Amino acid sequence: MRILIAEDDFASRKVILKFLSVYGECDVTVDGMEAVDAFMMALEEDNPYDLICLDVMMPVMDGYQALKSIREIEKEHGIAEDDMAKIIMTTALNEEKNVKKAFELGCTVYCAKPIDMAKLRSTLEMLELI
Repeated sequence: MRILIAEDDFASRKVILKFLSVYGECDVTVDGMEAVDAFMMALEEDNPYDLICLDVMMPVMDGYQALKSIREIEKEHGIAEDDMAKIIMTTALNEEKNVKKAFELGCTVYCAKPIDMAKLRSTLEMLELI
């Protein structure tokens, strides 16, 4: 599995990376713009990401903007819905309006921080990624 982690907080990034690296090759970015750039490069290399973990509150471009851009790029490239990357939003913003906005923009799963690794593992299993 190919995984992209977009997280500006060092501690969160380290925990997510350590956990997910067991399941596949992980690339890490620290803001939404880098995440979109990495996503584009992966598509151009014909080696797209299977899973993307996006923090919501990041500098330069937030997770919502990155999510919207990634979904637009997938549509422009004619990627079928079943083949689109699975996107997990990772955030401390747990209010209903934030969750609703993420799903409206096309996220697959909304995961509240601090991240429960057992729940994350079961989510990966549910998505048939592991």
